Amino acid sequence: MEFPLEEAAACVNNAYLMLCVRDEDKVIAAARLLWDGGYVAFLSDLMVDPAYQGQGIGRKLMENVIQRIKADMKPGYKVKLTLNSSKGKEAFYEKFGFRERPNEDAGAAMDQWLNVEI
Repeated sequence: MEFPLEEAAACVNNAYLMLCVRDEDKVIAAARLLWDGGYVAFLSDLMVDPAYQGQGIGRKLMENVIQRIKADMKPGYKVKLTLNSSKGKEAFYEKFGFRERPNEDAGAAMDQWLNVEI
């Protein structure tokens, strides 16, 4: 799926945290965290090029995201880190304490694409 450059740039520029892993000049992995400092943070992207998967890059990105939130939280605060897993990748996130939805606390995650016709 492609997006206008201006829209894609806004995703990067307005992120709370953007991590990027490169091999030479090639981007091979990235993580993007959205957070306003409140009690919910959203990991909107965690991507690793399939040719580089299985090398611990995704794990390292996930650890860095969690460490950053914890470092920036005020004492006594609680933050619910949420994400929408790609199909088949749930087990990866479970290693970090994420639980599939629906569960006893929450219903199914839901989404929709919105667009405006030109």
